Amino acid sequence: MADPLSATFSALADPTRRAILARLSHGEATVGELAAPFDMTFAAVSKHLRVLEGAGLVTRGRNAQYRPARLDARPLAAASDWIGGYAQFWDDSLGALDHYLNALQQLGAPTSTPTGGDATASIEKENDHD
Repeated sequence: MADPLSATFSALADPTRRAILARLSHGEATVGELAAPFDMTFAAVSKHLRVLEGAGLVTRGRNAQYRPARLDARPLAAASDWIGGYAQFWDDSLGALDHYLNALQQLGAPTSTPTGGDATASIEKENDHD
């Protein structure tokens, strides 16, 4: 995968790999330590680590048999930046919704529940039962 951002998102798509990254955020760990909370073999965890290494999210030590994995969060920064680019879209969308709801309130229009009922009437009915 030539695109580093695609490699990052592909690696993050698997919940086991996300859990491994979460564990590594607390410090380096061996394959055995990473495999402990999962019902999987060391070989399966090693495959997940290779995917994470390929995406640049994990580095492995080269100390004989002891090859601890370490988190390298730099690719996550690029993913966060990409996602963060949509923050303005959400701010604008939620701002427009807020403006619309405020305008409805100013007009005294009843607000409807998702099922089409009048929310104010529903609340009043609930209060009558108290």
